[in-house]
Amino acid sequence: MHPPHPIREGLGENILTHSDGASGLRILQSAKRIDLLVTDVGLPDINGRQVADTARANRPDLKILFMTGYAESAAGSSFLSNGMKIIAKPFTMDSLAAKIRETIQR
Repeated sequence: MHPPHPIREGLGENILTHSDGASGLRILQSAKRIDLLVTDVGLPDINGRQVADTARANRPDLKILFMTGYAESAAGSSFLSNGMKIIAKPFTMDSLAAKIRETIQR
């Protein structure tokens, strides 16, 4: 269990990182302002969709961006609900930044 690591990145956003889904959920269940959850679909303890569903129990309007090493179509459109997007790995920082903007703006 690692504490969150706030960092400043090139996009000018405050970013909190966690090493696993369970520790990420603790911050998502707090009162801290969160604009976007970016999570890998395949996490070591609970999967990214489980993290997203649990987060949305407390934050129903939370925007979510999933990352996956599988083809985008492998997740299927039924995997995503309103306010969710997916990006396939590998991706460039520019494509990630564009997908983040697209996800937040919708």
